Amino acid sequence: MPVKLVSATITQEAGFRTECHAGNHMVLIDQPASAGGTDTGATPLEFQLFALGGCITAIGRIIANQRRLDIRGIKVEVEGDLNTDGLLGKETPDRVGFTGFRARVEIDADMSVEEKAALVHEIDTRCPISDDLANGSGMDITLAG
Repeated sequence: MPVKLVSATITQEAGFRTECHAGNHMVLIDQPASAGGTDTGATPLEFQLFALGGCITAIGRIIANQRRLDIRGIKVEVEGDLNTDGLLGKETPDRVGFTGFRARVEIDADMSVEEKAALVHEIDTRCPISDDLANGSGMDITLAG
């Protein structure tokens, strides 16, 4: 099985503004001003939604290119339910993370509804982010140094 290491470096210095670097790219993560941030970037929770939607569109394009499908565009609306008590340090019997995700995929192509549904199903089976979220990939968070 070929394995590709994917990595990023995330640095937060003051407040909530956080720089995330991967390869030649940088994005900002922050919190809204109402939560003590400067609102210069999306929240980590929103980035998780971005990752799922971005993976769905990328896998859709990979499949379209492999099959030479004329797909003009793909739009994904992603949402998730989250109980914020745990992340705020409040007592809760619920998990801290999202309890579920919903992705609504629109495909702009001359395909039947059945063909589009089959494509969405294949995208889901090939999307690493969808797989991670559905199957709970392992985690290891340790102190450096």
